[in-house]
Parts: sequence; structure tokens; C-alpha cells
Amino acid sequence: MSATAAAVAETTTTDPWASPFVIELIKQWRAQDTHGAWEGKDNAALLAPYLISKEQRREMPIIGDPDPETLWRLELFYNAVGLAVERETRIMVSPMMKMHHEGFGKMILTAGRLVVVNKQLRDVHRFGFETMEKLAAEGEKLVGAAVEIIRQFPDVANYG
Repeated sequence: MSATAAAVAETTTTDPWASPFVIELIKQWRAQDTHGAWEGKDNAALLAPYLISKEQRREMPIIGDPDPETLWRLELFYNAVGLAVERETRIMVSPMMKMHHEGFGKMILTAGRLVVVNKQLRDVHRFGFETMEKLAAEGEKLVGAAVEIIRQFPDVANYG
């Protein structure tokens, strides 16, 4: 079993709130609260916008423009992936997102000269997950794949 498959399997059998990725995502959200407005909110309330039921998804239009809040949530999601990779590898990871106003684009995470995540994005206005377990599994899958690539090409990741 590859490291990525093992990470996904481990995440699906354990509490999603204990996932290193989810912990980083919560930290990202808490860091955005510069005035303390969310101090009374629990972590589940902070991450609730990522959870979209099948019924909610059905109500959304097939084609639509993402609002700024959705783009912000998307950025925080991939920032958390990058930070979880940094914690695991001790190599700085930088996110870059190019998004068209109609909700399609590309997100990459780089470590040195190495692209560790290369994700085509579509229908960003519908970005979300059915359950916390699926959110944690997707984040852990991206983190595991990025760590695996860095370990495979450490000289490229440490370049500069």
C-alpha cells in the first residue's frame, strides 16, 4: 500500500477532527479572526460552510459564478494542505491560484521548484463535501500525495 493510500485509509477509520489536515484548516480559520468575533464559535461551526448536503448541491445551479466567500474558503483549504505538508516535511510550500470569474481555474502548491499539488478546479461555486470524513479524507489525500512527491524528489524541493 502506498503512503497516500495508507493516509487515506487511516483518515477514514479515525476521527476526522484528529486529522492533521483538519487541525491546520481550523488554524487557518482561527488566524483569519483578527477581531475575535469567532472566539465563541466551536470548530464545527467554523468548518460548516465546507459541508454541503446532496440536497443543497442539487439546489445550486450547474453553472455559476463563485462568490468571494467561496473563493476564500477554497484558498484556506489549499493553504491548510500546504501547511500540513510543511509540518510533515519541514519544506516551505507556496500556493498559487488562478481563477476565472466563472468558477474554473487552477491551484498549484510548490515546494522549491517542485510542483507538489496540481489541481484543475471546476464548478468552484459548488465547492464542498458531504461529510467531515470526506473533507478530512480529501485533505489528507492531497497532503499524502504532496509529501510522497517531496520525498521522491528532495533535491528539487530543497532547491534554492
